[in-house]
Amino acid sequence: MAGYNRVLVAVDMTPEADEVLSTAHKVADDNGAELQCLTVVKPINYAYSGYESVGAYTAIPAFEEELQASARSSLNAKAKEMGLDPSKCDVQVGRPASTIKDYAQSQGVDLIVMGSHCRHGLGLLLGSTATGVLHGAPCDVLTVRVT
Repeated sequence: MAGYNRVLVAVDMTPEADEVLSTAHKVADDNGAELQCLTVVKPINYAYSGYESVGAYTAIPAFEEELQASARSSLNAKAKEMGLDPSKCDVQVGRPASTIKDYAQSQGVDLIVMGSHCRHGLGLLLGSTATGVLHGAPCDVLTVRVT
């Protein structure tokens, strides 16, 4: 395995995040690497297409800010619980796969660690976010099988 200096762990704050964070923490420790955490909040118009057609478009920015603040709070709490530095945690809004790749590139990351649900069938081997990150990632990607 190559030596890593900057490891990014991308988590979605599901219960499986603990396993992914733990693996990333171990890899970073084993390599003497800096560990950064990232979670991505999907934009409302991406997650709920057609939402603006119901006349609630003006509420979207405030709702997205609440989602981002909630995600930041959860990520910081999880980082503290896992013994990680909350100042190295970030929350971004965007499409998860492309946001993770862009963030990794901008931060000079040399390893992305993320979870993947291994379901049955070749088409479902990796989740869509993990597959999207693998295609065109600027660095190595380690997927942690979560059940």
